[in-house]
Amino acid sequence: QEKSAAVQRTLEIPKLEQKIHDLEEENASRLRDLSELRSKEARLSATLKAYEEKIEFLKEMEERLRETFESLSNRALRLSREDFLKTATATLEKFHQKATGELEKRRQAVGELVKPIQDLLLKYEREILEMEKARREAYGGLKEQVQALLVTQQRLETETGNLVRALRAPHVKGRWGEITLKRVAELAGMVEHCDFYEQESRQTEEGRLRPDMIVRLPGGKQIVVDAKVPLKAYLEAMESPEESLREARLKEHARQVQAHIANLANKAYWDQFSPTPEFVVLFIPGENFFSAALEQDPNLIEEGVRKGVILATPTTLISLLKAVSYGWRQEKMAQGARAISELGKTLYERIITFSGHLNDLGKHLGQSVQSFNRAIGSLESRVLPATRKFNELGISPKGRLEEIKRVEELPRSLQGVELSEEDEKRGL
Repeated sequence: QEKSAAVQRTLEIPKLEQKIHDLEEENASRLRDLSELRSKEARLSATLKAYEEKIEFLKEMEERLRETFESLSNRALRLSREDFLKTATATLEKFHQKATGELEKRRQAVGELVKPIQDLLLKYEREILEMEKARREAYGGLKEQVQALLVTQQRLETETGNLVRALRAPHVKGRWGEITLKRVAELAGMVEHCDFYEQESRQTEEGRLRPDMIVRLPGGKQIVVDAKVPLKAYLEAMESPEESLREARLKEHARQVQAHIANLANKAYWDQFSPTPEFVVLFIPGENFFSAALEQDPNLIEEGVRKGVILATPTTLISLLKAVSYGWRQEKMAQGARAISELGKTLYERIITFSGHLNDLGKHLGQSVQSFNRAIGSLESRVLPATRKFNELGISPKGRLEEIKRVEELPRSLQGVELSEEDEKRGL
């Protein structure tokens, strides 16, 4: 039976390694998503910078236009100077206020959108680092846990022989079982008052039900552990000088274990605890106690399973509690993965909003370019022809009016990005 249990634990190791491999692949996928998001942020920043440069260019053109109007009014249009200046100033001021107001609004909108995106990227990265740390701890601790199992088994076997005489006292025997049980839970990484409870009792009409430990499982389930197995017959067998008497006491030991299994099944733990326990574990605090009973009655394990009672030694109980502890870690990692998925979904939605604002900004920039070109058209068709008449009258101002070119380039449209099937499965 011990060899079968060892083989079973060995078969579980590839499953754990496969789960670790799956976590590595999931982590790599998350890192690729993070890299894509950073690339998108860089492209958006470059687009914003290009828009700001175009706005600066429009401001320079506005200043040149203002200087041109002032020069014309001072040198060529002295008689109508005041009217011309008022009209030109009002037009330019209106244009300047509109452009400045739109620019300030867009800057604020872009700033408000970029900051949450940066915060989400940082949070996304922290979640991935935490998941990677948990994966490394689970993988690195696997070898140490196996070694700890072997060391613990050897230590328990050595100490069991020294405790035989002391275990004859009922209170010493009960206390030793509780201490051994608590030590097993600590070695398995189950924290007291968090994942398991000791000395919890329930009262029924048949008497007092007193389990020694309750293990909490993910999903609100629980397992009840009882450590009050009778050892009197076994201790008497160890001290018997005659082989026949020793054999008789060992058979009595097996019968006592069988009777205790029946008592645990009859206590009806499933009706006394909420939620209902999955099963009851009969903890035997020594491999030698269990092997002696199993040698006399090989059907003990099957009989216990039929009655909902699982026999466990320190080694097997540590393995069981390790599995429960691993389940809790997987639950926490699953919660972290769900949180990362929600963060990615929120980030993508905000990027969509941000791209909408960028498109609006591009439209307004296009309108500003159109207004600038209309102003140049008005200058060419209504103002410049009047200045040429001064040349015909012999009035030659110093210098020449520089050519003001139209702005032909328009803001680039932001192309939509479609989600892949893999992104949709992740909830992005």
